[in-house]
Amino acid sequence: MKRLLCTLVALGLLIGLVAAPALAAGKKDPLAAWKPKFDPSGAEYTYILSNISHPVIEGIAAGYRIRDAVWEKSKGRLYVDFRPLAQLGGEKDVIAKLKLGAVQGMMSSSVAAANVADRLGIVNLPYVVDTFDKLDQFRNDPELWVPFANSALSKGIMVADITGYGTYGWATTTPVRNLEDAKKINFRIAQAPVNADTYKAWGLKFTVMPWPDVPQALQTGVINGLDHTAIVCNITKKFTIAKSFTQLDYAQGLFIHLINKRWFDRLPKDLQEILLTTIQEESARTRELTRKQQEEQI
Repeated sequence: MKRLLCTLVALGLLIGLVAAPALAAGKKDPLAAWKPKFDPSGAEYTYILSNISHPVIEGIAAGYRIRDAVWEKSKGRLYVDFRPLAQLGGEKDVIAKLKLGAVQGMMSSSVAAANVADRLGIVNLPYVVDTFDKLDQFRNDPELWVPFANSALSKGIMVADITGYGTYGWATTTPVRNLEDAKKINFRIAQAPVNADTYKAWGLKFTVMPWPDVPQALQTGVINGLDHTAIVCNITKKFTIAKSFTQLDYAQGLFIHLINKRWFDRLPKDLQEILLTTIQEESARTRELTRKQQEEQI
């Protein structure tokens, strides 16, 4: 009996060892298409850059374009290790890591960036920077941009540039045609004081929730509405449940490129220049791509 039991246990272990690689091989890597075409192991410096969503969104794919351009310009000295899809945690967690220097950079959603410095939340106020043209004007006017970009320096954080993910509206499980319809919805909003204040002023029900928790909450009915952009809702398949979209266009969804200043200051001057210049060039190009992507998604 003991010999039979040992044989069965050994057989089970053998099957597990054989099946595990097959199961692993069957799982597709969602980021396989974005793997670097170079070996980063020889880099002198590494810049870990975090983001919460999927690089199918142009505003996030900018991270990979920055990676490749910096590698080429620096001749392999600086590697931008871009980590999208919340690989390093939710945004509030990553902001804490950024302040400590455990993460060197973060393409933070503008709603989460308000937790770094109050002034960064100004772009989330309703109908302030609500169009692509206003966004370009805001970014290209030093009188507007410089105070915004410098607002987190006291926290040890630099603002390098911005990309986007479209204009905000409501994805809901039932149509919202007016304010009375909206009052029946429990909207998920981001973890940012400015958003909570806005929804309180509008008199609407809301739940503050990290983005990675949204799919299950939507499926189980904990929430029945999302405060987000058409680009994000469509690409991340939120419209499979929240099938209605109310196009409010009350704010631009932005990714604010944050850098730990202490880490940046330790980089050689030439690499500082390469990194900042590349971020600015690719961010400007990406803002145009985002404009086109929104037109396609809507």
